[in-house]
Amino acid sequence: MTTQMQELFRPSAERRRILIVEDEPVNRRILTRCLEGSYAVIPAAAGGEALEIVRDQIETISLMLLDLHLPDMHGLEILQRLKADPRYARLPVIVMTADSQAEVECLNLGAIDFIPKPYPRQEVILARIRRTVELSEDRDILRWTERDQLTGLYNKDFFYRYAVMLDDYHKDLATDALVLDVNRFHTLNDRFGKAYGDKVLQRIAEKALELVRSSGGIVCRSEADKFFIYCPHRTDYADILEKVSVSAEEDGSGNRIRLRMGVYAEADKSLDIERRFDRAKMASDAVRGSAANAFGLYDRSMSEAELLAEQLIEDFPAALREGQFRVYYQPKFDIRGDVPALYSAEALARWAHPRMGMVSPGVFIPLFERNGLIQALDYHIWSETAAQIRRWKEAQGLRLPVSVNVSRIDLLDPLLKDKLCALVADNGLDYADMILEVTESAYTEEAAQITETVKELRSLGFRIEMDDFGTGYSSLNTLSTLPIDALKLDMQFIRSAFAGRRDTRLLQAIIRLAEAVEVACIAEGVETKEQAEALKAMGCDVIQGYYFSPPLPAAEFTRFLSEEKRKPEGARER
Repeated sequence: MTTQMQELFRPSAERRRILIVEDEPVNRRILTRCLEGSYAVIPAAAGGEALEIVRDQIETISLMLLDLHLPDMHGLEILQRLKADPRYARLPVIVMTADSQAEVECLNLGAIDFIPKPYPRQEVILARIRRTVELSEDRDILRWTERDQLTGLYNKDFFYRYAVMLDDYHKDLATDALVLDVNRFHTLNDRFGKAYGDKVLQRIAEKALELVRSSGGIVCRSEADKFFIYCPHRTDYADILEKVSVSAEEDGSGNRIRLRMGVYAEADKSLDIERRFDRAKMASDAVRGSAANAFGLYDRSMSEAELLAEQLIEDFPAALREGQFRVYYQPKFDIRGDVPALYSAEALARWAHPRMGMVSPGVFIPLFERNGLIQALDYHIWSETAAQIRRWKEAQGLRLPVSVNVSRIDLLDPLLKDKLCALVADNGLDYADMILEVTESAYTEEAAQITETVKELRSLGFRIEMDDFGTGYSSLNTLSTLPIDALKLDMQFIRSAFAGRRDTRLLQAIIRLAEAVEVACIAEGVETKEQAEALKAMGCDVIQGYYFSPPLPAAEFTRFLSEEKRKPEGARER
């Protein structure tokens, strides 16, 4: 490329293009001679011609000089058409007229300035054009930096600035911070493509903008599928969610687009604006995956939970290093025969925190799953479990399979097979000694990769149990093709089936489903003799729960095993 060509292909080397819309040839020549030393001139003798040029060349036209009296339409009509179309509304227009009475109407329609007729000196015309072009370009640059290019909404940084400005002007006005999230947005992109996902986001943006225009407030797109709304306090949150949702009908695809919303109502203005939306996001995260609740309201307990989560994450490395995580074991009993028989056990993580005492696994397990620490914790539990299985074999001559939890993150680890195989080999175990529990929900994301990994592990000899069955989205068709050896019913099914009206129909249907796909059915959370007998009558194969034993530390579980071995035949029946 020559130096001359390089100089030409530069923004600074391009002359701004001015569209002159004037039907009088003499006036067009006067304006052309006035401008051609500084600008590239595009002439048009009629309104229709001018609109066609704008339509074809809008990206390169910097300014329109518009005469009001044209042979085919009035200049005011041209102004109206331009400003009514978002594609052309940004084009600055200077009106040329001898009619001073038309100025107010032209300004109301969006004209930027006027050049009177007869024309003033050349320097005056050039000064007005230069100022208008510069202001227009500055405005476009500002819009480019403050707006999200996909939706046209404010970006997050400018949104925060304008929110602070609104606070300054309305110090005593109660305000709400709202966060909108599209549920499982990444699956929309994966299934239907990015263009479809973009269309959904644009439609949500349009609806959110309509909402704040009618009721007050501002809106931005803060991240890929997340929107922020800052508005005067209101209470009709379900109605807001309905108004910004995209229905299957208007979307045109038949897909159901589900949103969730977090609300920090009557926000504390002593907090910075980012912190207010952090609280709204906490409320949104609290209803993630909930079919019953589409919006959540922030309360103080969420901040307390966040502080606890931060503390637990900070304490995790020391806890792992110092052995604060301990493995508890809970037995599973086969109830198909006349007498319950010890079938296997489940290894469960417990955290004995030096300051907080026993931390609930319902707190730290989901937390570590969200931030990736679960992988290190799982490996620790697997290692301890494999060593304990070996000790039971050596000390008691007992071969008791133990199930360990394997998370979705673990299954995406390319070294998972090597890690598990090494644990089995180093402890002199068989693959069947370790049962791998995989939650049903793990199969719903990266399904093909995870299924292939599980198939490979199963082909080595590991048994696979689908944990928490009933909380995910498996269909009978997909369930019949998944590589599993047992379905493990979520304990909520047991509680629901035997509480209140004692409706066990759903429980019976799931047990029949397990029979249909020819896998064992395991029920956890069994607490009473009545529940155990009912489950046996329904055809359940294995049960686990406080009816037989709570989870026990290794030493206590070892004593439990010894007692089970000493019991005479028939004595295990409760």
